[in-house]
Amino acid sequence: MLRAYKYRIYPTDEQKVLFAKTFGCCRFVYNWALNLRIEAYKSDKRTVPNKEIQDCMVNELKAEHDWLKEVNSQSLLYSLRNLETAYTNFFRNTKAVGFPKFKSRKSRQSFLCPQHCRVDFAKETITIPKAKDIPAVLHRKFRGAVKTVTVSMTPSGKYYASVLVDTSIQELQAAEPQEKTTVGIDLGVKSLAVCSDGRTFENPKNLQRSLYRLAMLQKRLSRKQKGSANRDKARVKIARLQEHISNCRKDNLHKITHTLTHDSQVRTICMEDLNVKGMQRNHHLAQAVVDASFGMFLTLLEYKCRWYGVNLIKIDCFAPSSKTCGKCGHIYKGLKLSERSWTCPECGTHHDRDFNAACNIKDFGLKALPTERGKVKPVDCPLVDERPRVLKSNGRKKQEKRGDYSPQSSCL
Repeated sequence: MLRAYKYRIYPTDEQKVLFAKTFGCCRFVYNWALNLRIEAYKSDKRTVPNKEIQDCMVNELKAEHDWLKEVNSQSLLYSLRNLETAYTNFFRNTKAVGFPKFKSRKSRQSFLCPQHCRVDFAKETITIPKAKDIPAVLHRKFRGAVKTVTVSMTPSGKYYASVLVDTSIQELQAAEPQEKTTVGIDLGVKSLAVCSDGRTFENPKNLQRSLYRLAMLQKRLSRKQKGSANRDKARVKIARLQEHISNCRKDNLHKITHTLTHDSQVRTICMEDLNVKGMQRNHHLAQAVVDASFGMFLTLLEYKCRWYGVNLIKIDCFAPSSKTCGKCGHIYKGLKLSERSWTCPECGTHHDRDFNAACNIKDFGLKALPTERGKVKPVDCPLVDERPRVLKSNGRKKQEKRGDYSPQSSCL
């Protein structure tokens, strides 16, 4: 199984110069190839194959720009492969991504070395082509063959090396789902995750706690003169704060997903397949949804369940998990997003919104018939109600004004 290990590296001044050249060359080749594809389609209505672009870069572009020969040639070729992957994902719409964009020097910089890479745990160094014995903090050891090494630099100026290793670790086989070892999880803004077994994981709200500090630093940055050294120092301070917020969020999500996947009493997890991008269109909840990072939570949980042999069953995001009474099955259509608890008008049972949703997600998930781990058939559960789903944005806005349409009401 392939696993990636990310380490902090501390390159020397000479190595930093080489990294800067490689970052710039890879960015230049990527933008050149993207512009070549766009112009070819505008003029001749054709798609330039990747092989033709590679030959043009080796024979013509390198002859015109000699400084491209100072960096690793394999890294330049791999940047073209990344562009080919971006085009494939856009036209096939496999990941719902947009058209490839031109790279900027202001964002995160990276390049990949596909061969001749080595990690020395005794010396605590990483070696890549044209850069030997890069000092690194190798806090995690591994056993296996090194496939690739990706060197990256954050906007704050920190360097990292992501080592892809072909390990001998095998994925654990998942057992058949059983009700006793199944837990339902409801994600939300107030509490990040509420489980059907009573456990609650609070939302730390890392971004919200740092908004005042972030606004103050951005105000200072806006008052600096463009191109000055003080402006660059102010930019680095903002980048460090944003990186700190991101690291705190990732640390919390890793701890929660580790707890869920390493619980011996939980072998099946049921969750909603949330439409995170659709939830971000609600401007009242967009910042809170981004701060909670539902998409990253699902991504981490998916691969950890696959590693440790835990079944992951996803139900439809429009299933009325919050509106359904867990005792009698009545669907309370008048439930609002602001109501954190409600009483069933049929049986009179008082429900906590999040805990009731987690229990219903578990029940809906057990009705699914998994054909393959990670791929399940649609869950046989009732729809939200009889209202038609409006796909046009104008109709959706009208329904939101009337209070008839609330896609987040079933999952928050």
